[in-house]
Amino acid sequence: MKTFFIVSFLAFLCASGSCIGTATADDHGRPENNNEELWTPRYMVENFKRVGGTEISPDGQWVAFTVSEARTDGERSDYLTHIHLVKSDGTRQFQLTRGEVSASNPKWSPDGKYLSFTSGRGGDGNQIWMIDPAGGEAWQVTEAEGSVGQYRWSNSGDHIAFTMVDPPSEEQKRRQREREDVNVVDADLNYSHLYVFETDPASHKTVDIQRLTEGEFHIGRFDWSPDDKTIAFDHQPRPGTEYWPYTSISTVPADSSAVEKLIDLGGSDASPIYSPDGKSLAFTTDMGDPRWPGYLVIKVLNLEDGSMMRLGVTHDDEPRNIQWSPAGDEIFFVELHKTSIDLFAMPVTGEDAQYRQITRGPGRFGGFSLSADASMLAAIHQDFDKAPDVIVSEVENFNPSRLTDINAGYELTDIARAKVMEYVSQDGTIIEAPLIYPLNYEEGKQYPVLLHVHGGPTGVFGESYVASPSVYPLQKFAAEGYFILQPNFRGSGGYGKDFRFANLSDWGYGDLDDMKAGLDQLIEEGKVDAERQAIMGWSYGGYMSSFAITRTDRFKASMVGAGVTNLISMTGTSDIPSFLPDYFESEYWENYERHQRHSAIFNVENISTPTLILHPEEDIRVPPSQGFELYVALKRLGVETKMVTYPRQPHGIREPKFTIDAAQRQLDWLKKYLGEH
Repeated sequence: MKTFFIVSFLAFLCASGSCIGTATADDHGRPENNNEELWTPRYMVENFKRVGGTEISPDGQWVAFTVSEARTDGERSDYLTHIHLVKSDGTRQFQLTRGEVSASNPKWSPDGKYLSFTSGRGGDGNQIWMIDPAGGEAWQVTEAEGSVGQYRWSNSGDHIAFTMVDPPSEEQKRRQREREDVNVVDADLNYSHLYVFETDPASHKTVDIQRLTEGEFHIGRFDWSPDDKTIAFDHQPRPGTEYWPYTSISTVPADSSAVEKLIDLGGSDASPIYSPDGKSLAFTTDMGDPRWPGYLVIKVLNLEDGSMMRLGVTHDDEPRNIQWSPAGDEIFFVELHKTSIDLFAMPVTGEDAQYRQITRGPGRFGGFSLSADASMLAAIHQDFDKAPDVIVSEVENFNPSRLTDINAGYELTDIARAKVMEYVSQDGTIIEAPLIYPLNYEEGKQYPVLLHVHGGPTGVFGESYVASPSVYPLQKFAAEGYFILQPNFRGSGGYGKDFRFANLSDWGYGDLDDMKAGLDQLIEEGKVDAERQAIMGWSYGGYMSSFAITRTDRFKASMVGAGVTNLISMTGTSDIPSFLPDYFESEYWENYERHQRHSAIFNVENISTPTLILHPEEDIRVPPSQGFELYVALKRLGVETKMVTYPRQPHGIREPKFTIDAAQRQLDWLKKYLGEH
């Protein structure tokens, strides 16, 4: 069984059983039909169950998946995750793991008899555990000194390989004990390496672990050869997102440490996957031209003669999570597809190959997995009015069956109406944008509007469940009478390379025009009150929420989440210093005017919009100094502003109590500056 998931830079996607004790509305003491009481951020966070990716069994008969619930009682502010099982015909469903410590990353043994997972329940970091799905207690398999990262069963099921970041050395431990633990930048790094152990599930014992690799390189994804003799892996020269453009592919024998570099085309070569006959290796590559907006193709290396073959063009020019078909004649891949995420298959016939789309229909898919013979697929599906749940289907005749209803009883009212709106920007560019209506929308009445800007900027707004809890509680906004417009402006993912690269050196101009065109159309249609507009967003959305208000006074309120406000200081303080020079096609010292023109800080005197600034304190992607620069400037200018920081949080807020806080603060800010309605 193989599992797919999709990753994008500077953005994250969260996915949210009838027999698992789901609470009903009555259990929560459903309030009267008063919008002030309904859909509060606290209710949404504390009652919504998030469904993780799927792991279909090798025979396609069962699907393992995870369910996460917020814990906000007393001193706790976290999520508890456990593994659930559902039969592919929907006849049985139950929670497999329990306890006060999370369990995640389920994987079936190749024979389908055991399910492995990772958990910190032993108190010694994330370790691999196993359980017999037919019954019995789980047992700990590894006692590694560090914390297990990715792991994969060998094809025979006799071994498991995993990655682990090097634990602190004895010298590092000594320096820490003796308060000599200075940090030398770009030195004393801890790398991710490969380890392997022999499995013996029947013994229920912990295993002896063999280290396979060592040295100054950092391992990412890997795959076993069909005969289990070799492991192919991708690696970058050091840890950190900054170094993905230098990813290469190497191999190591499964019983020694003889690493041999196999592929290095000068950019990012990653995600190696062996063909079923072991004669070829598929991988993704930018063909030696790594760019932050992202561009990938699939190539196949002939392991016998060393020749390489490029496969056909994909919809978004950024295929991910590749996997061979059992016959070796196609490669499955996952890709953003406008407002959806879909599964595709590419024939292994050369550069002229034409992909075929497998998943279809409204909503969006994620968390894919395929049975061993690739005849069945499982995934998580959601739509504007459908919470994320597990679906299964035949691959060749896609007709999904929904197996779970994890959030039964969660919905306090109807879900707000939503659709994908299409309109023409000022220069003729076609833009798609999910549009969420006020909950009790009445034709002919005008409503306030929230412009919601996604991150990335290569993120994308999709056909996602409106009532999912987040820093931006969309269903609550709708219940309060707001339209929410979510444009997929130029630079967004899901629409191909040319569209994704269309905002180079143009942040805050062409893309802002795309957004304003959508707002203007809603105003022209009589839906929106032009005097009651607000803007909000996180990361790049935070950038736009700060920069747009230097160029227009149409917004009566702005809410800046972890936003870039100064392109010059951002480059020198972020963990990805090559990001902005790539997007702006120069170092800042080579073109000060360009970087200043697109920075809120260098145009801050034009701001009059009341601005709420939210920023995580442990954000190394967009450091808190970016928020403080804007806050201090606005205070000194006499512009109404407030800044709130969140301890322990990285670039995205992870603790549920802080999610509640950030959501409520934005609701209060909107009420103050857009007024009651």
